[in-house]
Amino acid sequence: MALAQHPLDHRYQGEHPVRTVAYLLREDRWRLGLGVFAFAVKHSPTWLLPLVTANVIDVVVQHGPVARLWVNALLLLAMLSLNYPFHVLFVRCHSGAVRRMGTRLRTSLVRRMQELSIGYHSRASAAVLQSKVIRDVEAIEQMVQQAGDVGTGATMMLLGGLIVIAVRAPAFLPVFAVLVPVASLLVMKLRSRMRTDNETFRHEVERLSSRVAEMTALIPITRAHGLERVAVRRVDGSLDRVLRAGLRLDLLNGRFGALAWTSLQVLGVSCLAGSALAAYYGWVPITAGDVVMLSAFFTTLTASVTTLLALGPIIIKGLESVRSVGEVLQAPDLEDNAGKAQVGQVRGAVEFQDVTFRYDEGADAVTDFNLKVAPGEKIALVGASGAGKSTVLNLVIGFLRPTHGRILLDGQDMQDLDLRSYRQFVSVVPQEPILFEGSIHENVTYGMTDVPLEQVRRALADANALEFVDQLSDGMNTVVGERGARLSGGQRQRLAIARALIRDPRVLILDEATSALDTRSEALIQQALARLVAGRTVFTVAHRLSTIRNADRIVVMHAGRIEEVGSHDELLDRRGTYAHLQAGQLA
Repeated sequence: MALAQHPLDHRYQGEHPVRTVAYLLREDRWRLGLGVFAFAVKHSPTWLLPLVTANVIDVVVQHGPVARLWVNALLLLAMLSLNYPFHVLFVRCHSGAVRRMGTRLRTSLVRRMQELSIGYHSRASAAVLQSKVIRDVEAIEQMVQQAGDVGTGATMMLLGGLIVIAVRAPAFLPVFAVLVPVASLLVMKLRSRMRTDNETFRHEVERLSSRVAEMTALIPITRAHGLERVAVRRVDGSLDRVLRAGLRLDLLNGRFGALAWTSLQVLGVSCLAGSALAAYYGWVPITAGDVVMLSAFFTTLTASVTTLLALGPIIIKGLESVRSVGEVLQAPDLEDNAGKAQVGQVRGAVEFQDVTFRYDEGADAVTDFNLKVAPGEKIALVGASGAGKSTVLNLVIGFLRPTHGRILLDGQDMQDLDLRSYRQFVSVVPQEPILFEGSIHENVTYGMTDVPLEQVRRALADANALEFVDQLSDGMNTVVGERGARLSGGQRQRLAIARALIRDPRVLILDEATSALDTRSEALIQQALARLVAGRTVFTVAHRLSTIRNADRIVVMHAGRIEEVGSHDELLDRRGTYAHLQAGQLA
């Protein structure tokens, strides 16, 4: 799947969406060509029927040879017999191409989301991204499916009918040829307005998705404070905007369809009356069968043009979805690892050299940060909220790149390293434990294969989790629920610690890792960590200073800068910021 591997071979944002659709289907272009041929064969009876009908009527009116009647009937039956096998061939080729395109596009979106920086994901709504993967790709699939099935059928009907008319009654060809420019005029007239309204509707649906996701996450807080009506009003506002945008779009589509249908029916009546008068007065040499044929063709051709016009809203919606997925596939906030040096081993030496980091255009989150960390050293970061502690952790992980200065890993600039290979030697325990719907065993060994059961149990024991896991009815096979909902906060945190420890990392990141534990569990975890961090470089962020007393060095931060560095005892003796923080917590 080349598209899945190289999602940026195409300029999604800088290219016309029709060309983008052609790019997405390029791998199946030969199957699509075969599908069009199969459709032409299986669809041929629809435009042959008016011609056969005209021939039969002429045989009856003119008392022609009966053999002509049988020849025409057998011809039509022969073409009808080809419908089933060629329809199956068309579905196999066309639908298969559409489904594969959708799968490749979703794969590209998922890969791209994994490549985008943490900064991008902190700004983007997870619900909106989910909508792009599901809803927008579905709209693109529907557009291509409808264009290939309904659109090809209508186009075949138009071409076949016009060819028959050109051969049988060429004098009426100009009348039928008026259909295409009339239809094109209608489409051009309303295309810009339809695109604008589709784009507005898409943005409103995306905002609604974000609001619903937010409401769902806040339900415990909402219910605890009796704010159900406030939450409902917030969602109702988004629903109202979606309603208004949807009604505007539906009204525009309705006007478009009614205007197209009425205009084409008027042309149909005019054609029927004109052909009948031409035959009656002998203005044009046509037979009674030709009049019936022309009437039938105009009805079917009018239906075909109406069908093509009805595809307009679906196509415009699909093209807007192409632009929507392009916003993700060409988002510039990308972690670039291409061509950079692979990390084969990590000792754990980390050095910050004049590091400054700024989020977008705001103030510096970290300023002139200088720190040299030896392999196996335990570093604790403390300070008030907003001091820059989490930013430093994200810089160590490589989620963020320094705005100025550089960070060295074992003497190499991290800017020159493939951070994906580096992170194989890193384990992170976040402040909020992140678990997925699955068993305890699956959560602890996430991303790992063939892990011995004893190794899993040892990691759980080291994280002080084995005692509650063994008490569960299904043990390690117990399903934790969505985001670990069936476990307590302390249990979830201990599983997150076990997940980190089982990877035997060289660099360990603990972001308030014990914040959700009770006093007893916290004490046991601290004892386990004291054994397990030996030989590893550890970065810890903690608000409770009692959890970092044994750190080799404590870095006290304020407003993104280092204020003090030293051990617990050294900092207390200085009677500086750290001593004041300690006194405040003891009080």
